[in-house]
Amino acid sequence: MKWIIVLIALTVNFSVLADTDNYSIDDTHSFASFTIRHVVSKTTGIFPDIKGNILIDHSDLTKSSIEAKINVMSVNTNHAKRDAHIREKAEYLDAGKFGWMNFVSTKIEASTKDDGVLTGNFTLHGVTKEISFPFKILGFGYDPWGGQRAGFEAHTIIKASDYGFAWGFQPKGPIGDDIEITLLIEGIKSSPDFKPW
Repeated sequence: MKWIIVLIALTVNFSVLADTDNYSIDDTHSFASFTIRHVVSKTTGIFPDIKGNILIDHSDLTKSSIEAKINVMSVNTNHAKRDAHIREKAEYLDAGKFGWMNFVSTKIEASTKDDGVLTGNFTLHGVTKEISFPFKILGFGYDPWGGQRAGFEAHTIIKASDYGFAWGFQPKGPIGDDIEITLLIEGIKSSPDFKPW
């Protein structure tokens, strides 16, 4: 009788565990892009170096979580001189002092099984703010090498002035305060300690 109880308990535990998957962000297929006003037009760029871990609870999306960081040095606006300027200058990214942006989720509100609103603490330029933004799970599937992957998309707008960038305080300045952000994230399924299988 005791063995039956043990077997039932193990079966229940494994079924619970099966509803939770861990994904390590694949930085070769993930991008954080930004768009900002420049004089009367807009300019855009990407941060391709993204690292982090995503936990997906398939039975209850609100119990999922994400931790991610973006290498500020990886900024690419398709103009090497401009990239060096905004990467190095203190009034811009100042990557030598603030080398990483960080995000740690604190809450997920699910609208459906595939989308919702993600809230967490975002650190940029030495300043941490709570932000919330909509996200969508694009899907789950196998890659050509037998690995399992997941895709995610999210959009938000932050204000440069909230993170101490002086140009954001100039309403008629050449650079806008609003920074539009798009996140395209691909994760590779990993073990519970987020190491590749």
